[in-house]
Amino acid sequence: MTPDTTLDPAAPNPLAAARAEIDALDDALHDLVMRRAEVVARLAASRAKAGSPSPLRPGREAMILRRLLARHHGALPPEALVRLWREILAASSAQQGGFTVAVYARTPEFGRVAREHFGSLTPLRTLPTATRALAAVAAGEAQVAVLPLPEEAEAPEEAWWTSLDSPRLQVIARLPFYSAEPRPEALALAPGAPDPSGADRSLLRIEAMADRSRAQLATALASAGLAPCMMQLRRDGGVLRALVEVDGVLEAGDPRLAALPVDRALPLGFYAVPERGDIG
Repeated sequence: MTPDTTLDPAAPNPLAAARAEIDALDDALHDLVMRRAEVVARLAASRAKAGSPSPLRPGREAMILRRLLARHHGALPPEALVRLWREILAASSAQQGGFTVAVYARTPEFGRVAREHFGSLTPLRTLPTATRALAAVAAGEAQVAVLPLPEEAEAPEEAWWTSLDSPRLQVIARLPFYSAEPRPEALALAPGAPDPSGADRSLLRIEAMADRSRAQLATALASAGLAPCMMQLRRDGGVLRALVEVDGVLEAGDPRLAALPVDRALPLGFYAVPERGDIG
């Protein structure tokens, strides 16, 4: 008969062993996080000496998250992985220079999206309009504005892209970067140019005569090598304004812009293409 060892104090305790293993792993993780912070501190010191303006590197962050998602496996959900690293990345940016985010939270969900992307410790200012959020950045009261993704049927006062002061302010990121379920999306804008991630999309504002049709504009874009992934139109006072999304990085001076038969074509920035889980 097999002896009963459940009450034997000398018998191995699986729960205690598992907890000890978790404690050791936590210590190892903590050591690595502290080492990472030390490297970031050295980088921050070198950038300060070089006079580097902004600590925000959304393209670099996207590259890190894509690499981690590609190698990820096991029981931890990918969304949890991204949330962990977004906190680490936000803290790393703060090490290199603090920043405040101005959020036009049209609904509470936009505020949550901004908070998840920029971390729990980053100061967030909720403002009542997109114009106010952009003005806060222009005045130096915030370093980033988070605005709802434009919609074609929205009211004129919501269409912030029609008067965006680019290249002074540019789109630098699309939020959330990763989601496994449908969520409201937003764009982050900041002074200066974004950094490429290797898989990016650009936004372009076009102005032309109001009699130009959607099909004509799409054909002209495709002929110039700028086939639109998305296009929104607004007609006002005899002027057609179009918000166009195209693959790749598109910046001022790109020869394809000169090939467009329009009155004006102004790049508004670009962002890393978000990663999406099994939505729907």
